[in-house]
Amino acid sequence: MNENREEKGGSVFLNFLAGMGLGALVGAVAALLVAPKSGDETREDIKHATEDFRNKANKMVHELSESSEELVKKSKELLEATRGKVQNAVEAGKQAVTSCREHSTEESEKSED
Repeated sequence: MNENREEKGGSVFLNFLAGMGLGALVGAVAALLVAPKSGDETREDIKHATEDFRNKANKMVHELSESSEELVKKSKELLEATRGKVQNAVEAGKQAVTSCREHSTEESEKSED
């Protein structure tokens, strides 16, 4: 249950970062378009804003990749732990059935005597 909260927290954080990056880009473009500059200066500013956005997007993709790798690792660990528990439970069930059969056989032999 705690892991589920961590996953949601990571997702909320990534959504927040994506929204913040998009908001920054929109704000930068809006500021460039209304600023009293020459066309060359505006194009240069847009170029820089685009490069900044690309860098931020690459960083976010990298962080998302790391987060997904961590989730895959945790999922595999959980799967292995669960598999072990299920195998132990199945083995215990088999032993219980064998024990019941043996006990039943002993009881039926006693009653025949």
